[in-house]
Amino acid sequence: MRILHTADWHFGKTIEGRDRLPEQAQFVEELCDICEREAVDLVLMAGDVFQTPNPSAAAEELFYYAIDRLSANGTRGLVIIAGNHDNPDRLVAPAPLAARNGIVLIGRPKDEIHFSANPSGSPVANRVKVVQAGYSWLELAIPACGETAVIAALPYPSEARLRELLSQSTDDPEMRKAYNGQIAHIFQQLAAHYRPDTINLAMSHLYVQGGEMSDSEHQIQVGGAYSVDPQCFPRSAQYVALGHLHRPQAVPGSPVPARYSGSPLAYSFSESNHKKSVVLLEASPSQAVRIQEIPLSSGRPLVKWIANEGLPQALQWAEEGRAANAWIDLTIHTDAVLTMEEIATLRRMHDGIVTIRPVLPEMDQQLSKQELSSLPLDQLFIRYFERQKGGAKPDDELVKLFLELAMDEADTEDAGNEGEDMAG
Repeated sequence: MRILHTADWHFGKTIEGRDRLPEQAQFVEELCDICEREAVDLVLMAGDVFQTPNPSAAAEELFYYAIDRLSANGTRGLVIIAGNHDNPDRLVAPAPLAARNGIVLIGRPKDEIHFSANPSGSPVANRVKVVQAGYSWLELAIPACGETAVIAALPYPSEARLRELLSQSTDDPEMRKAYNGQIAHIFQQLAAHYRPDTINLAMSHLYVQGGEMSDSEHQIQVGGAYSVDPQCFPRSAQYVALGHLHRPQAVPGSPVPARYSGSPLAYSFSESNHKKSVVLLEASPSQAVRIQEIPLSSGRPLVKWIANEGLPQALQWAEEGRAANAWIDLTIHTDAVLTMEEIATLRRMHDGIVTIRPVLPEMDQQLSKQELSSLPLDQLFIRYFERQKGGAKPDDELVKLFLELAMDEADTEDAGNEGEDMAG
């Protein structure tokens, strides 16, 4: 069986307000071409289909187009789980229609997968069929390759979506221990459905300890409470397909092959050096899987420009057409705050410039940690604001509001600590 692993599409995500749906549509076409070229039998999509729980109509339209193409009229299997960005109920709303084409949508952990042995109402020999299923697992028969796959499919397993309190303690190590125990228990139960004559797979959307993060992922662990030990994965799985981290990577310390496929596009400038890809597997029952990364070429690259010689250097780069098809994060070392006209000129000359960050001489003077720790809170906020806004200073009302919010947060923490002391 030839299996493709992908994740973290984030349809509808923008970059500084710039629409990226055309790039995401380009990725869909590339993904479908890969599936055709590589004769893929089964696609695993490991969560974060959308950027928000309430995606735009255009983002949903692209999703429906993608799954219709990928299913190849019901002859290719497709299993999709919800990630932390997805609304699990909204994701599975079209499940009755999707099932007619061998598409399985799973929203929450422990959701029971309903199926019909013949959902289309007519016998079609080459259509994918769910032949057995239960809570977060299914057995999928794919006639094109003559094999069946048993898939332990665990959507984003937050405490709320698991519908249970994992620990009475708020102590981070205790919460992590309880969470890991529950994840390991769930996988152990799901792995009970594996058989020697099936291809045995697992998939989930979570953060595994040791994984490399980037700026575009929303943190899904509270402290370290929702970070998962790779030893939680079932040892009888032949492969674990993961979503959440946007850098393609293998999971260190896993007892079985486990990988993040990564996002198909670079979604933050911290990913500008990522080589985006999908994972292709060749699997047979009771055999080690063969793993291949297939590079992706879709989307505009993300590039950082640092104009150490000031505005003229940045204008020259834009006039030369440097990185013409890229999104640009521009830092300019300058002696004066840029005017609105200068900023508008830069953007006219290169429509891909999404961030312009002037750095003034005084901003180049770095303070030590000890010096920073001695500054009053309002001065720390002012320095941060100036660095983010290219030297512009916050007005007095904004500083006052920040200090009020900081005091409210401190009071809340003190009240919590007093409650714990009284309980002790």
